[in-house]
Amino acid sequence: MAHWLFKSEPSAWSFEKLAQCGVAGTDWSGIRNHSAKRNMQAMKVGEEAFFYHSNEGKAIVGIVEVCKGYRLDPTDASGTFGMVDIRALRPLPRPVPLEEVKAEKRLASMALVTNSRLSVQPVTAADWALVCKMGGL
Repeated sequence: MAHWLFKSEPSAWSFEKLAQCGVAGTDWSGIRNHSAKRNMQAMKVGEEAFFYHSNEGKAIVGIVEVCKGYRLDPTDASGTFGMVDIRALRPLPRPVPLEEVKAEKRLASMALVTNSRLSVQPVTAADWALVCKMGGL
């Protein structure tokens, strides 16, 4: 199984708001980037992802799960972009700040470091395990 990372400004959509959606989760719509689109197209139901608070907080704060596969995004009038549904699984016992991710040499090639603007990113198995350890899991 692959791992991923979803980014959101907490004032727009936080991990806490996602957790309030319960087991049904919610759609991850509004993405208008072709790289992020390809990442969502590659996702499978049941795959896990980090939830990252961008701009405010700048930390990996929780674990989410893809609970519905890729389909067209009804908010995109062009019919070009799609979405998946995600649900909150658990917060990290200790959020992992971006500064710590950048300071960890073994994470130097992580997309969060090398392509920080991308809103939906792949995470390697090695990076996943190390960030989970840094977050107290």
